[in-house]
Amino acid sequence: MKLRIALLPMALALGVALAGSSGNVALGTAQQSSATGPAAPQPPDLASIPAGKQGDLIRQGKDIFDQTPTHAKAYVGNRLSCNDCHLQGGTEPKAAPLTGVPGLFPQYSQRAGRVISFGERVQECFVRSENGTPPPLDSPEMNALLAYIEWISQGVSKQEALAGRGLVQVPSLTGNPDRGAVIYQQRCAVCHQDNGSGVPAVVPALWGRGSYNDGAGMNKIPKMAAFLVKAMPPTQPGSLSPQDAYDVAAYIHGKPRAKFNPAYSKY
Repeated sequence: MKLRIALLPMALALGVALAGSSGNVALGTAQQSSATGPAAPQPPDLASIPAGKQGDLIRQGKDIFDQTPTHAKAYVGNRLSCNDCHLQGGTEPKAAPLTGVPGLFPQYSQRAGRVISFGERVQECFVRSENGTPPPLDSPEMNALLAYIEWISQGVSKQEALAGRGLVQVPSLTGNPDRGAVIYQQRCAVCHQDNGSGVPAVVPALWGRGSYNDGAGMNKIPKMAAFLVKAMPPTQPGSLSPQDAYDVAAYIHGKPRAKFNPAYSKY
């Protein structure tokens, strides 16, 4: 199974994912639109990125989004990219999409105990899902990322943003890690490897030093399970039952990973 499981090609949260801890303002809070509600927004054509400096900034942001460890190396502590959790360049409905999300900020963050900007929410992804450090809000990397996300959000209303936001809804279940280990070997290990290390720059790591830390949203079993139901395995997305997904998520959850740095507890 690809995080993109890819995840899982998180996305392990924001990452949610990617991703954050309980009570946080999430980039992908599970919200289900009604049958009569607005349809999820359609992503813009990459060919429509404008020429000139602004277009160059958007393209730089797309590069960072797709290959974060390469293009934002100074702020990344593992091998995950934004696109590993926020699928299809952050535009896939119910796969933690970012289309329209900048317009939902500023928001109050229970974790931070204050109102935060969208840029600050992106910083949370770097210290949790990327197991790194927060890029300054005025850094070239942050400016480029925000330019790209704002570009895919052009013309998207708050109602449209909410229609596809977050992850699919799944029932609250109890995962069986032993059963999850069997499913993982049958359906996930071919891409993510027996040891969960994935393939650098191709398939994200699910545990170990190359993966998200224990403060990331994808480290929460229900969030990981919802991601798996939606996206995994990439050759047959939607083929895992909710119980299968909970079992695999419980198995992954029990594996070793980096600890969240408490120096960044405000994120």
